[in-house]
Amino acid sequence: MERWRTFPGVAGQPKLHQERSNNSSRRSQKTPQQHPKDCRLASVASVKVSVHYSTIRKRLGKNGLHGRVPRRKPLLSKKNIKARLSFARKHLDDPQDFWENTLWTDEGNIELFGKSVSHYVWRKSNTAFQKKNIIPTVKYGGGSVMVWGCFAASGPGRLAVINGTMNSAVYQKILKENVRPSVCDLKLKQPWVLQQDNDPKHTSKSTSEWLKKNKMKTLEWPSPSPDLNPIEMLWHDLKRWFMLENPPMWLNYNNSAKMSGPKFLHSAVTDSLQVMENA
Repeated sequence: MERWRTFPGVAGQPKLHQERSNNSSRRSQKTPQQHPKDCRLASVASVKVSVHYSTIRKRLGKNGLHGRVPRRKPLLSKKNIKARLSFARKHLDDPQDFWENTLWTDEGNIELFGKSVSHYVWRKSNTAFQKKNIIPTVKYGGGSVMVWGCFAASGPGRLAVINGTMNSAVYQKILKENVRPSVCDLKLKQPWVLQQDNDPKHTSKSTSEWLKKNKMKTLEWPSPSPDLNPIEMLWHDLKRWFMLENPPMWLNYNNSAKMSGPKFLHSAVTDSLQVMENA
């Protein structure tokens, strides 16, 4: 009281809403996908005191919590988690030579007009609709093309366009025409290993027999684990490059091609494998 008489005011005292906003911060750490407005409603319901949601946002920021878009990951069952853990432990001490001689494969879908890739443009005001600053669109999206691709530590391999419905026979034809040429181009050493996911076309009886007949050893793969395959990072870069190119000039839809056009894909390969090795 003496201090208050001498120095009127209550400077330095904690604000009444500080503890309540701290409670909201703790609540957000437990349920990170809860919106600050929902935290505010929870505070009102629990302590009967209203705290503005902007105050809650500021408190979250001071506590190191920032709004971000959540990453998407496959929904895993206990069986899936156990299989992935077993895979990681089995290959934990594999030498670098093993990964360098693994051929990573996958199928990917490429939008012909790049709808699946985010784009940015550096432009001046009032130039939004200049031809160089727009992304062309066509009715019904313009379609897409399904491709099969592969790569190894030494670089990107062949790229095959999938025409029509993909089945075991079509998949085996793609392997026949592209795997060994890619192994040769990338100079993989024996015994090299083929990685593929557990798509039914890849694991069917006829495909398994074909792989055995052609002496192609495969890497066992936990399902579902698309996020473990480093080729996913390569697909993203390839789709972005595809958007910057003229599709008919880059790809003959009836034939195979080499996925070695863009030079940056080679550095993307190295980055992808480093992520795999350090995971």
